[in-house]
Amino acid sequence: MKKLLALISCATVLGLGFSACNDDDDTYNLSDYQDWRKQNDAWVAEMQQRKNPDGTPYYQTVVPAWNPNVFILMHFFNDRAETAGNLVPLYTSTVDVRYIGHNCEDEPFDSSYNVNVYGKPGISRFACNGVIDGWAIALENMHVGDTAEIIVPYNVAYGVSYTGTILPYSSLRFNLRLDDIYKYEAK
Repeated sequence: MKKLLALISCATVLGLGFSACNDDDDTYNLSDYQDWRKQNDAWVAEMQQRKNPDGTPYYQTVVPAWNPNVFILMHFFNDRAETAGNLVPLYTSTVDVRYIGHNCEDEPFDSSYNVNVYGKPGISRFACNGVIDGWAIALENMHVGDTAEIIVPYNVAYGVSYTGTILPYSSLRFNLRLDDIYKYEAK
């Protein structure tokens, strides 16, 4: 009888251990997000086809030299001739930006406008090489003072990761302003 009780106790402890390792709250199945992935892919394709009233493309497709297999879409709100002489950040630069991020359903998920750091309300500071690839691509194509809307496909955003309120396969839209370059090149 003692052996049976010991065996039941061991089984219970093992069962609890396995269930703790298999906690559903910490894991997710990517196949559950296939419809979301299709919706995001369709949204990016739709944005690629968007036109200005004169029939020209609304977004410019930007392909980085370091990976010709990825892209982002950019639309500048400012006259780029006015900022053409301003600095462009390097991949190793640290920049001050203003931004708001939305998912493909136009739901906001993050914003610098609620931040009051660095003595400048609404400014966030990031290293270009410390952000998602889509932002790095955009920032390397912006001059200080540029304001753009960028569409970031999920493969250059957070990919298949579940990050805060951002689901796997989420393609994102950011309104992004390059306010300043805090450090032009990291040492």
